[in-house]
Amino acid sequence: MPGNSQRKGSIRKSSKKPTVGSGGRVRRGLEGKGPTPKAKDRPNHKAYKAAQRTERGGAPRPRKRPGGDVEWVAGRNSVVEALREGVPVTTLYVAEGAERDGRLREAFQLAADRGVSLLEVGRHELDRMTSGAVHQGLAAKVPPYEYAHPDDLLERAEELGEPPLLLALDQVTDPRNLGAAVRSAAAFGAHGVVVPERRAAGMTAAAWKTSAGAAARIPVAQVTNLVRALKDLQDAGCMVIGLAADGEVDLPALDLADGPLVVVVGSEGNGLSRLVASTCDQLVSIPMANQVESLNAGVAASVTLYAIAQARTAR
Repeated sequence: MPGNSQRKGSIRKSSKKPTVGSGGRVRRGLEGKGPTPKAKDRPNHKAYKAAQRTERGGAPRPRKRPGGDVEWVAGRNSVVEALREGVPVTTLYVAEGAERDGRLREAFQLAADRGVSLLEVGRHELDRMTSGAVHQGLAAKVPPYEYAHPDDLLERAEELGEPPLLLALDQVTDPRNLGAAVRSAAAFGAHGVVVPERRAAGMTAAAWKTSAGAAARIPVAQVTNLVRALKDLQDAGCMVIGLAADGEVDLPALDLADGPLVVVVGSEGNGLSRLVASTCDQLVSIPMANQVESLNAGVAASVTLYAIAQARTAR
């Protein structure tokens, strides 16, 4: 009958004593260990490391980021030059049925030597990928450039045991000038180049080509606000000089060459912007004959970095 506890089997008999459930035997295992520490209080968390850098006076460092979309180099001469100069091409595309001339064969050989993938596609597909550029049956894909952080440039100088020497470009919009400046920076011992994110040239394939491969040997940092970046570098112990036609000091008389230094070069047409010029610790001019008003950014950077390198060697 339902509810009859006297029915055989209705109660399980056991000679063992009753066991304690999870509320007893493993209660200690369920006890909490207190609230979880905040991310900034955990030594192995990135937020903790960022907070430590802030306490030491440095801004939290963002991760390296690509500078933009994938870029295409189109045309046989352009592709061959890009491969010769070390532009970081990832894939070479050739149109089906493209005539095999000397330039195409050289491109294939350079791609093979550098381990660059080679793909054959339809001509219409190559038109689409290069947005209708005149590709002559050959195009190369270049990935976005990964910019460094200005702190990386200072760390590079520290690793080499040298006083930092950085080059900053203000309103330089021609990628060939940027490439030439990067090449000069690498040639004369600078530890990196700083460029603003807006109204300035970035590390495109044209800049890579003009740098003649130097862009692979020296880091380029891109900053949102150049004035703020220069002030951060000043706080890190660097003196900042700007090139200006009416500078109060001639380059040969510069006495800051052997210390931590940032050289700022403006555009040929406009020179330094007002805020950048007012941020500089000193404005320096390059003596010129025959009433030449200005040099382009690449040449001005080269002349200045050479003079600083000579001064550092002499001392």
